[in-house]
Amino acid sequence: MNDSMVRIDLEYIIKTTPNVLFTRLSTANGLSEWFAEEVEVIGNTFIFKWEGSEQSAIQSDITDSTSVKYTWLEDDNTEGSWFEFTIIIEELTGDLALIVTDHTEVDDLEDTTELWNQQIETLKLRLGSS
Repeated sequence: MNDSMVRIDLEYIIKTTPNVLFTRLSTANGLSEWFAEEVEVIGNTFIFKWEGSEQSAIQSDITDSTSVKYTWLEDDNTEGSWFEFTIIIEELTGDLALIVTDHTEVDDLEDTTELWNQQIETLKLRLGSS
C-alpha cells in the first residue's frame, strides 16, 4: 500500500437479521439492490456496473455468513485494493452492526466515507430498516 492510502473502518447499525443482511452483501441480486446498478457473477468474479462504467472484483474470502471480502482486479492486487463487509452483534446492546473496511487515498477520505454512508442508507432503505 502506498503512503497516501489509508484503511477505513466504518460501523453501521442495521435493523435486520444476519442472514438477510449477509445475502445483500454476498450475492449478485443482493448487491444490485444497493451497491451497484447491476451485478454479474462469473465464477467468483463479480462485475459491478454503474452509469456506464464497470469494475470487477473477486469474492476473495467468505466466512460463515459473517464476512465477505472483495478484491479489485483493476488494481493489480496491490495491498489495499480490497473492501470487506463484516457482520457483528454488539455485546452490550445486542444490535446488529455492519463493519465496512475499505482503503482510500488520504485526500479522498471524506468523499469515500460519504459515499459509503450514502450506499448504506440505500441498503437500509431496501431492508426497511432506516
